[in-house]
Amino acid sequence: MTQIGNANTRHRVTLPGGATVTLSWAAETHVGHRRVVNEDSFVAQAPVFAVADGMGGHAAGDFASAAVVTRLAEHGGQTVIGTPEVDQSLRLAVQDMGRSTGVTDEGSGTTVTGVGLTEISGEPAWIVFNIGDSRVYRLIGGVLEQLTVDHSIVQELVDAGQITRDEADTHPHSNVITRAVGFHETPLPDYRAIAVEAGMRLMICSDGLTKELTSYGIRHFLMASRRPERSARDLLDAALGNGGRDNITVVIVDVVAVDRA
Repeated sequence: MTQIGNANTRHRVTLPGGATVTLSWAAETHVGHRRVVNEDSFVAQAPVFAVADGMGGHAAGDFASAAVVTRLAEHGGQTVIGTPEVDQSLRLAVQDMGRSTGVTDEGSGTTVTGVGLTEISGEPAWIVFNIGDSRVYRLIGGVLEQLTVDHSIVQELVDAGQITRDEADTHPHSNVITRAVGFHETPLPDYRAIAVEAGMRLMICSDGLTKELTSYGIRHFLMASRRPERSARDLLDAALGNGGRDNITVVIVDVVAVDRA
């Protein structure tokens, strides 16, 4: 487990176009009740916030997830981050994994999902990226929306109409993903751009959280407190209370204000 970045109650970023965005964020992670090692890692420092869920067992999964967030964290302190920077960080992370043959092997890799603060046509924006089945959610105006699409066998079955979303949660292949960072392959993230709006709350999490909480439960805890650190802790406690069968990691980012030039 690698944790990069601390909670921040008020962080102002002035973008190249002149707009100022004020952010607040917090993060929590836990090994869960059934795992021995926490293979999740996260980075939470503007302009990038991401969660990586390692696979491959013990040191291998931990190293893979750490490699990804460590590379993404190299952009910490910059004003913005774009898709080329994310792509390059993921490619370098795969190279890092390949160099440490004593720690990891052909059977190790990691998911990654997150958001990066950027600017599109002079306007503040988030780029949402993901590989695997870790997720990004947006809450605004009381409406919760999943912004990422899982790269998993069960998601493909849902898309094909062969099983329902509820059946997917208990499907025997629910842990099988179809895309990952690692295995000496070029990472292929999905990207989505969304506007930065005052009052919006973003949640980035590993599947250890979404396995234990429904979307209704997630929305409840995200709305229960204005403080991201309280919401992150409540979500973690709820997931542990519902079983905590896997490592659990959650990062919450609030857009406190947007001041356009």
